[in-house]
Amino acid sequence: MTVKYPETWDLDTLFSGGSESQELRLHMNQAVTMLTEFEKLVQKFKGPTGKEDAENVYDLLEKMSEVMRHLSQSGAFIGCLMAQNTQDKKAGILESEAASLSARFQNSFQKIQQDLTKTEDAVWNELLNEDLLRKFTFILNEWREEAKQLLSEKEESMITALSTDGYHGWSQLYDMLVGEIKVTVTVDGETKLLSVGQANNLSSHKDSAVRKESYEKLEEAWTEKEEFFAKTLNSIGGFRLEIYKKRGWENVLQEPLHINRMKQETLDAMWGAISKNKQPFVDYLTKKAELLGKDGLDWYDVDAPVTESTQQFSYQEGAEFILKQFGKFGPELEYFAKQAFEKGWIEAENRPNKRPGGFCTGLPLSEESRIFMTYSGSMSNVATLAHELGHAFHSYALRPVHSLNRSYAMNVAETASTFAEMIVADAAVKNAQSKEEKIALLEDKVQRSVAFFMNIHSRFLFETRFYEERKKGVVPAARLNELMEQAQQEGFAGGLSSTHPHFWASKLHFYITQVPFYNFPYTFGYLFSLSVYAKALEAGSSFEEKYMALLRDTAVMSAEDLAMKHLGEDITQQAFWEKGIALCIQDAKEFISLTSAEA
Repeated sequence: MTVKYPETWDLDTLFSGGSESQELRLHMNQAVTMLTEFEKLVQKFKGPTGKEDAENVYDLLEKMSEVMRHLSQSGAFIGCLMAQNTQDKKAGILESEAASLSARFQNSFQKIQQDLTKTEDAVWNELLNEDLLRKFTFILNEWREEAKQLLSEKEESMITALSTDGYHGWSQLYDMLVGEIKVTVTVDGETKLLSVGQANNLSSHKDSAVRKESYEKLEEAWTEKEEFFAKTLNSIGGFRLEIYKKRGWENVLQEPLHINRMKQETLDAMWGAISKNKQPFVDYLTKKAELLGKDGLDWYDVDAPVTESTQQFSYQEGAEFILKQFGKFGPELEYFAKQAFEKGWIEAENRPNKRPGGFCTGLPLSEESRIFMTYSGSMSNVATLAHELGHAFHSYALRPVHSLNRSYAMNVAETASTFAEMIVADAAVKNAQSKEEKIALLEDKVQRSVAFFMNIHSRFLFETRFYEERKKGVVPAARLNELMEQAQQEGFAGGLSSTHPHFWASKLHFYITQVPFYNFPYTFGYLFSLSVYAKALEAGSSFEEKYMALLRDTAVMSAEDLAMKHLGEDITQQAFWEKGIALCIQDAKEFISLTSAEA
C-alpha cells in the first residue's frame, strides 16, 4: 500500500507547541547555561604553548561543539516557525533572542581564534600532529588564518555585539516588510489576495495575462516601498563596508571568497567561461519569444510554459517520481528521501502567510533536516523539492563526521542539491510521453541554465557594482533601479526586451547578512555538480559511495583541492567550466531544434 505523504512538516517532534513551546523555552534556557559555562572556560583559555596542551584544546573544542549544536537546534526551529507563518509575532521575538545568543557565542569563538594566533608556528605544527587534534587540522588552521585578518579581540567583539540590533536587524526588517506585502491578482477568473511567495509562483502560469498582472502588481508593491528597501540595503551594505574598511579589506569579494574557500582565479575562470558562451541561451530566449508570439521576451515571460498543456504533478506524484529516480542512483539517497517524506520533514503546502522561496535547514541534535517550499504542481516545483532534498542528503552523508568538520561552504553546498535536481530533471526528459511533454521538460532544464548563467550573473554584477558605489555614499533607489537594469541587460546578453528594475528589492538574497554575495555559489554548485553528475553516469550505481566520500570532504578542504582530489580537475582554468556549460548548450540546441520542427 502506498503511503500518503504529508504536505505540511512536523515540527512538534522537535519542540511541541510552536512559538509557545515550553520544551523550546527549556532548551533555550539550557543553551544559555551551557553558553555561560563555555564563556567562562574561554576566558581562562590563553592559547596552547606546547603539544602537552592538546587535551585542553580538544576539551574546549568538544564544549564548543556542544554549544553550537544546541544553538543551531533552536535557531533552525525558530527559522521554520518564521517561514511557515510570517504573522507569528512570538517567533519574531524568539528570533531576536536566538540572534543575541549567537552573538555571544561568536564573541567567545573570536577570542579562541585570537588566542590560537599567539602560538608559535613550530609549536602549532607539533600540536596538530597529536592524535586528538589531527582530524581538526583544516579547520584549526583556517580559524588561525582568519584571526590574522581580523581586528583585535575587543574590536571584533564590539562589531559582533552591534551587529545583532544593527546589521542583522536590518535583514530581519526586510523579512517583516516583505511578509506584510499582499497583492490582488485575478487567476482563472477568480480575484485572489496573495502573498509575495504565492504571486511569484504565478511566473510560470500558462496565461500570459496572469503572469503580467502578478508581475505588475508586485512591481507596484516594490515601487511603493522602494525607499524602505533602499534604506535597508544601503544600511546592510554600509555596515559591511565599514567593517571591511576597519580590517583593511579593499576587495568586497575577499569575505565571500574566503567563506566559500575558493580563489579569485576560480571565480574569474567560471564567469569568463560563462560570458563567452551565452549566445546559445540568447538564441533560446529569442526562440521562446517567438513561440509565445512576441517580438522579444519580457521579464515576466522568462518562466512561461511554451506548450499548451504543461504536465502537473500532485505532491504525492512528485514525491513518488523523485523516489523512483533517486533509487536508480543509489539506495542511500532513496532511503533517506523516503524517510524525509514519510516523517513529515517537508513543508510544501500552498497557503497564505508563508515566506517566499525555499530552503533546507539542519537540526544537529536530532540529526534531522526540515525542508521549506510552496508546492503548486509544476515540474519546476518537483525539481525544487529534489534540490532541497539534496541539501538534506548532504547533512545525512556527514553524520559520521565530527560536527566541527561539517561546516561546508555555500558553493559546495549547492553541489549536492543541484546534483539531486539533475537526477530528476534528466529522468523527466527521458521519460517524456510525448514530444510536447519533452519540450516542456527540456525547457525546464534550460531555464535552470538561464537562471544560473544569466539571472545569477546579473545579480553578481549588480551586487559588485552596488558595493563599489556604496563606498562613496548612499545609493538612491532610482540608481539601484538603473544598476539592476544594466546588470540584467549584461547578464542576459541583451536577450530580454524588458527587465525587472526592482529585482534588487524583491530578492531576499541581497538582504542576507550571514553570507555576503549570496549568488555566485549557486552557479559554482550547478557547474561543479555537472562534472560530478557526468562521473556518476559513467560509473552507475557504484558511484554513490564515492559521491558520499566527496560530500564528507566538503568542509575540510578548499574548493580547488576538493575538485582535484575527487574529480582530478583544475577549476582555476576555464576549460573545466566549459565542459559543464557544453552539456547545457546541448539542451538549449535540442530545445530550439524540437520547437523549430514543431513550427
